[in-house]
Formats: sequence, C-alpha cells, structure tokens
Amino acid sequence: MPGRKSPGPQVKDKDQYEALRDKGYSKEKSARIANSKGAEHRGGKAEKYEGRTKQSLYDEAKKVGIEGRSKMTKAELAHALRNN
Repeated sequence: MPGRKSPGPQVKDKDQYEALRDKGYSKEKSARIANSKGAEHRGGKAEKYEGRTKQSLYDEAKKVGIEGRSKMTKAELAHALRNN
C-alpha cells in the first residue's frame, strides 16, 4: 500500500509480511508469520472454523489467550481467532 512504513529490520521476509498486511492481518501476526521458520511450506491443513464445534473454538481461543471468550458465540470465536 502506498505510504506504508517499512516493517523494519526485524522482519525476515518483507514480501510475505506486506502480502499478509494487504490481506488484513495485524502487524504482529504478519511479522510472526513472516519470521517463522519454514512458513512457506506450511498451511492449508487446518479444518475451517465453521466446521469445528464451539467448544473446539473455545479451547483454541483459550490456548492463544483471547479474552472474553466465555461470552462469545461460535461466530465471534471464529472471528477472534482469525484476527488474533
């Protein structure tokens, strides 16, 4: 995007970082993915959130530390996990 600042020297794969930001990922999540070892070889194997149970989504939200998860609906849990 025009006018966007450089992610900085701490981001290893700047192209991947920018692509993720363009998709709407947060700065932190984009950097985490761009810096992860072997990121280009992973992905696409997880079950879609819509196909999982609310309890499964709740457990995943608990694992990653999403606050307020006990009051969230299944759709809200899926949204929170996607945007975490």
